[in-house]
Amino acid sequence: MHRAREEGLAACRATIQAAGRAIRAVHRGQPEAYRELVAQAETSVRRAQAALAPHPALAASGFLHDAEKEYAEARLTSALVSSARGGGDLPAVIPHASTLGVGLPAWLNGLSEAASELRRHLLDRLREGELAMAEELLVAMEDVYDLLSTIDYPDAITGGLRRSTDALRGVLERTRSDLTVTLIQARLRGALERAAGGGAEGG
Repeated sequence: MHRAREEGLAACRATIQAAGRAIRAVHRGQPEAYRELVAQAETSVRRAQAALAPHPALAASGFLHDAEKEYAEARLTSALVSSARGGGDLPAVIPHASTLGVGLPAWLNGLSEAASELRRHLLDRLREGELAMAEELLVAMEDVYDLLSTIDYPDAITGGLRRSTDALRGVLERTRSDLTVTLIQARLRGALERAAGGGAEGG
């Protein structure tokens, strides 16, 4: 059990590190780096699952759930961003827990955190002036929140999903406010430019 725990812990740490770097690659628009890193995360999480499978008490102790959640978050962040873009360089289909080979609680929490990750991508798009893309990302965040808010089971079953969903609600509210302000500013700027152009033509 001790050897399995040490092997599982090391593999879980490797999963979390690779998954975090994969998410950063999504935000940076680096599909090749993402594919390489998410493959590393998958290899590591499979190694952890194999090491802990003979010891259910160890597998249920929490660190495997965390690794599965981070791996799911990386895969789901990529899928949500690609879906908002209408496809692109990365798969846009939202993979289910069974497809990813992770527990459903880990998948649900990974989905919640992936939706929160969209805030960063949305703000990047606002800085680039891609307002339509930012709106699509907000819709994706809202869709995830609407789904997760309907799941009403004890935290012992969902792996603390209620806390993740509450955190997502806060991120969603701040993001909606930021996007609304930016859209209003863009419309006002456009109206002023049109008015200035009309005045110049009249002069």
